[in-house]
Amino acid sequence: MIVVADTSVLINLCRVGQGGLFKKLFREVVIPPEVAAEFARLAAGSLRFAGLKLPPGIKQQSPTSLLAAVRAAPGLDSGEAAALSLAVEIHADAVLIDERRGYEVAIQLGLRTLGVLGILLRAKSAGLLPAVKPVLDDLQRDAGFWLSDTLRKQVLTTAGETS
Repeated sequence: MIVVADTSVLINLCRVGQGGLFKKLFREVVIPPEVAAEFARLAAGSLRFAGLKLPPGIKQQSPTSLLAAVRAAPGLDSGEAAALSLAVEIHADAVLIDERRGYEVAIQLGLRTLGVLGILLRAKSAGLLPAVKPVLDDLQRDAGFWLSDTLRKQVLTTAGETS
């Protein structure tokens, strides 16, 4: 599976020590330079992401151009816009994105989406994570990852971790 990633999915999973999942779950992870720059800026300027590095094996590639539909979509940052355009251009199997606006535009473009929670569920299903709950706890505590109680319960149920 070839995926294009936006910054939030990468940096949040790296923050909780799960950056290795990308190489294990996906054949190829591609990011545009805008995502690499945003990751570096957050790792240099945000205490909660201080010192983080991109996971090994991530390939950088610029989209040839930004799609008209992406340029016309309000509320996207440069990384999201480049990632969505690149995903369409290279016929990626999915785009790794969590922000609501980016997700909405991805769906409009006919892209398959996968966020942090979906990656964690895939990792557990593949036997790469013994449990999702401790990672959710770390994400919420250490990365400031917002998750409603309802969605948290739904993810834990799906993971077979209800108590």
